[in-house]
Amino acid sequence: MLLAALAVDLVGWILEGARGAPIEAFAIGAILLLNAALGVVQEGRAEQALERLKSLSGRWVLALRDGSLVRVDPESLVPEDRVRVDAGDRIPADGVLVRSGEGTGGVAIDESILTGESVPAERGPGEPCSAGTLVVRGVAWLDVEQTGPRSALGRLAGAMAAMERTVTPLERRIRWLGNRIALWVLGISAAITVAGLAVLGLSYFAEVFLVAVALAVAAIPEGLPIVLTLTLALGVERMAKRAAVVRRLNAVEALGSVTVVAVDKTGTLTENQMEVRGLALLPGVEVARRADLVLALANEADPEAGGGDPMERALLRAAELRIGRSLADVVADFPRLELRPFDPARRRMSVTVREEDGSPITLIKGAPEELIAACVGDDEERASWRRSVEEAAADGLRVLGLAWSPGSDEESPRWLGSVHLWDPPRKEVPGALADAKAAGIRLLMVTGDHPETAAAVARAVGVEEPKVALGAELEGLPPSTLARRVAGLDVVARSSPETKLALVEALQGAGEVVAMTGDGVNDALALKRADVGVAMGRRGSDVAREAAELVILDDDFSTLVAAIEEGRGIYENIRKFLRFLAATNLSELVVVVLGTAVLLAVGGDAKGEIVFPLTAVQILWINLITDSAPALALALDRNPGMLRRPPRARDEPLFGGAQLRFVLAGGLSIAGVALATWWVATWWGMGAVEARTALFLALVIGQLLFAWPSRLVGGEQRPNPALWAAIGGALALQALAVAVPVLRDALGLAPPSFAMVGLGTGAGLLCLLLAWLLAWWFARNGGLR
Repeated sequence: MLLAALAVDLVGWILEGARGAPIEAFAIGAILLLNAALGVVQEGRAEQALERLKSLSGRWVLALRDGSLVRVDPESLVPEDRVRVDAGDRIPADGVLVRSGEGTGGVAIDESILTGESVPAERGPGEPCSAGTLVVRGVAWLDVEQTGPRSALGRLAGAMAAMERTVTPLERRIRWLGNRIALWVLGISAAITVAGLAVLGLSYFAEVFLVAVALAVAAIPEGLPIVLTLTLALGVERMAKRAAVVRRLNAVEALGSVTVVAVDKTGTLTENQMEVRGLALLPGVEVARRADLVLALANEADPEAGGGDPMERALLRAAELRIGRSLADVVADFPRLELRPFDPARRRMSVTVREEDGSPITLIKGAPEELIAACVGDDEERASWRRSVEEAAADGLRVLGLAWSPGSDEESPRWLGSVHLWDPPRKEVPGALADAKAAGIRLLMVTGDHPETAAAVARAVGVEEPKVALGAELEGLPPSTLARRVAGLDVVARSSPETKLALVEALQGAGEVVAMTGDGVNDALALKRADVGVAMGRRGSDVAREAAELVILDDDFSTLVAAIEEGRGIYENIRKFLRFLAATNLSELVVVVLGTAVLLAVGGDAKGEIVFPLTAVQILWINLITDSAPALALALDRNPGMLRRPPRARDEPLFGGAQLRFVLAGGLSIAGVALATWWVATWWGMGAVEARTALFLALVIGQLLFAWPSRLVGGEQRPNPALWAAIGGALALQALAVAVPVLRDALGLAPPSFAMVGLGTGAGLLCLLLAWLLAWWFARNGGLR
């Protein structure tokens, strides 16, 4: 609409002979360029808070072409190519290993980019490998089978690209507001044009049409894009200081609307610092010896480099203490023959080693319920083992089953017992969870742990009598049934990434605003589908961070709650400056419409001339000094007690109920005082330009001072020195506009006189008094919450 106003002004200027400078056109163009530039710059800065997803392929790859190895671009690979991959290389395409380096026992591949498992998986000839995974040990040859969008990583990228990004609540509300403003402005401008031409005739077409343009400029809050973008950007900076990096500006406000947080347990609610609390073993010295070997040898952590999963490292520390020898000596005494890495389907891992007498033995650890079902024993023994596991899990301990099998396979394993690990809850979580509960936010723990362990952790962080369900129980349920089932749950245990995505969609379908935490590639779809995707900064994959709107650098739930509080405060500030902008722009609209209508009705002023209340350049000046610095200063407000308020409804309008009534009453009171100033000045015998200058002063002062009531009516506030400075600076500019001849002439104002300045200033202070009374009345009757 501003572009249309710019075009109309330029056409009118040309038709009138292009005399003088088109000041209105320059002003409108400058505002448009400023809005666009600030939007681009601030959005770019926010996006650079994290690096974008880096290329997962190298710049070149070694491929076998015509019997010799040559360097080729990975994009040139096709099925049936054979490539060589060394330690440190990314797998360039989906394929099958055909030969591995001798003496290495195969290659170890870090598949965390796809599976979320941080421990490298052993792979040998004939086994598949996926594009994007990283070779961490060994040398191998790969026969390419699928490339580009056909690869596993490509299919994931395609699914993410096809999934539309969720529109945030703020985007929906701003779109609704913009549509309403456009309809009203077009309707009123058309009515003014038709009425003016009907009264004055076609000879006044240029003047009437310019009034319509001025009306459009008055009604459009052209400062809104600048203030909105900078408010969100300031929120990004404040949240970054609290270890929360925002990748997309609109996610800042969306955080304030969150009603459900689906959160992982490990590392978010807990410290992710595992320690072995004890073992529950069957009786016997030999059982204890074999259990110690399972801890030490069925393990993929690197004790020398300190790498590996926290749980694996904890098991190594416990094994070294129990055995009383160096782990390097133990590994040397029991050479590894074969390693079967952890398999999510079997939920176990095993290693075959050679005993001191030369016989092979297989050591196994994994999910206790799976191992108990596979181990040799009668029903009574299995029931006893399960009771032992459930008792430990009920205390919040993570439980791993230990077993062994003679020979080099896992057939007919023998139960040894279980090892109990403790991952203590973060000290800040109970307080943060209480804050979230007071704010009307429901926590849903979604974890892969044993249900008893998850329930115990939930109790430890303040959830009384948590209601738990298994992910398998929820799979396949229709979305409406799933939403009803989840509504009464606190914990979903043994969940999968597919369960997370289904939960997000079901909750959204039930009207919830969902924040979802995740760290692996398999979480990417759920993160992108959520209203606010939250990736973990320490243990999260690059793809998870790319899919998310928010990255928690310290993986701490309390940081997420602090970000939600910040988001609510930002939204409250947005409501403040929208109240301010809407009321002040409404006052201009009423002045132009009502003043013009009266002039047209009476046939002009005392001399019969049509002198409109404000010119387009005066309206632009008013919007420039009132819609910029004061509105931006409102974005710096600090809002105590935001977590004591309930979440906003997803469909709550920006202007509804008391909010709309306050805007209408404030805008009409300012306009009424300004128009009264104009008529009083005319009655005192001032000329048309002097009367318009008095109105101009009254309108500017009244609008600037309206910033204070528009913020205080929202509830408790803290001092805001920036607002005092902004209003003081804007008032100084207004004084210069009247006092400096160059500015005065450009704005079409009269030279200052005591009567004119006194009348305009007094009217502006009267606007402040009326606004204070209005704010007091609304605050006494429940405020605008």
